[in-house]
Amino acid sequence: MPVGEQTARRERRVPRHVAIIMDGNGRWAERRHLPRFAGHKAGVDALRVAVESAGRRGVKVLTVFAFSSENWRRPEEEVGLLMGLFLTALEQRVQELHENNVRVRVVGDRTAFNARLQQRIEEAERLTRANDGLQLIIAANYGGRWDVVQAARRVAEAVQSGTLAPGQVDLEVFASHLCLHGVPEPDLFIRTGGERRVSNFLLWDLAYTELYFTDTLWPDFDAEALDQALASYAARQRRFGKTGQQVEQGEGEHG
Repeated sequence: MPVGEQTARRERRVPRHVAIIMDGNGRWAERRHLPRFAGHKAGVDALRVAVESAGRRGVKVLTVFAFSSENWRRPEEEVGLLMGLFLTALEQRVQELHENNVRVRVVGDRTAFNARLQQRIEEAERLTRANDGLQLIIAANYGGRWDVVQAARRVAEAVQSGTLAPGQVDLEVFASHLCLHGVPEPDLFIRTGGERRVSNFLLWDLAYTELYFTDTLWPDFDAEALDQALASYAARQRRFGKTGQQVEQGEGEHG
């Protein structure tokens, strides 16, 4: 394949699934001498921009880390404000998402949330379930290790009940019990805020994902910043264990 054609092909590539750790809200607020909560509110606005921008660029699935299972360790007041912000966002933004054909899913352990928040989550998922545009997956009270453990527990229960034989447990069977089953694995992982780690996010699912780190704080992550991440992704060669020559010959590069 000629070099010019290879370059054009890569420029056209858009990841099907983008996963984002939205980091830097608190620091964004502190640099402006504002309470940390102001940064979290600005982060919700940035998510709105990201959803719109990702959908316009052809991304099919956007998974965002809204609240980790470790975030309960934060000061009680901040956790309470975050829960209230999550509830408000569900009440005020879901109708707009629905009108724009966005499907909303929430993954994670919901049992720690109060009854009203759990109800709003269920209502948001029910309202948008038939939408076939961008799928927005919100990871809340989620942890990658928790996800693997709960999948292992389900597999063990199936084996114990006799509905699954031990010899039938393979990668596909195990993955079917993870939170993100039914959607393609993330092609691109983005972390804002300057940290260079995955912080217990989608540990199983990120096995072959391209990683992109930026110093931009999440509230400042706009459409241009997303385009920079997508351009970095498009310039990479994804081999999935094959040689570069095999990929260039069209024998296995994914979307």
